[in-house]
Amino acid sequence: MSARDRLIVGLDVPTIAEAEKVVRTLGSTALFYKIGYQLVFAGGLEFARDLAKDGKKVFLDMKLLDIDNTVAKGVENIVKMGMSMLTLHAYPKAMAAAVSAAKGSDLCLLGVTVLTSMDAKDVIDAGYEYDPHTLVLRRAEQARIAGMGGVVCSAEEASAVRKILGPDMAIVTPGIRPVGSDAGDQKRVMTPADALKAGSSHLVVARPIVKAADPLAAARAILSEMDGALTA
Repeated sequence: MSARDRLIVGLDVPTIAEAEKVVRTLGSTALFYKIGYQLVFAGGLEFARDLAKDGKKVFLDMKLLDIDNTVAKGVENIVKMGMSMLTLHAYPKAMAAAVSAAKGSDLCLLGVTVLTSMDAKDVIDAGYEYDPHTLVLRRAEQARIAGMGGVVCSAEEASAVRKILGPDMAIVTPGIRPVGSDAGDQKRVMTPADALKAGSSHLVVARPIVKAADPLAAARAILSEMDGALTA
């Protein structure tokens, strides 16, 4: 895959109008877009369908988790939307239900391991007995066993996760920050080049692009850095 195939621009904006502006501004430079809760609840599902119809790839970041039947029925409808990627929390039963529902489609199911906004204290406060690194690896193994398309994890864990998943499964990493960027509310971050070298297959970049004074220049700079890492 080229850098353009691997860069997922996070449309973390409050309105469809702003999302449309980002897509117009980036033009053919960006192929892949992430749509999460903020935009979903502002009409983002129809916008996601429109992007897919226009030939863009869409990563629907819904982090599904519910009883097996509910997850399965949701995934069945998301398959019909033409999405490229979908997240669900990496709980074994939910993943198994989603894999069964998506069988035969091109939808890449991603298990969310540990949110990149969480550190060791956050994980303990949430009631888990594992530190973030151990919990990520445990859930990555469960995702592999379930037949998922890949996982979402911090680039800090990508190298260890790659050893578990092998060469073919996707490792999608948010919390990507070019050198000099503000980490914001992310606690486990990495530069685009370092993330690719660590084993990430796809990088989610939102604020460093969509909040930049010149989003197109910011996207091109990130793609250039990614190209350098891929050809090194």
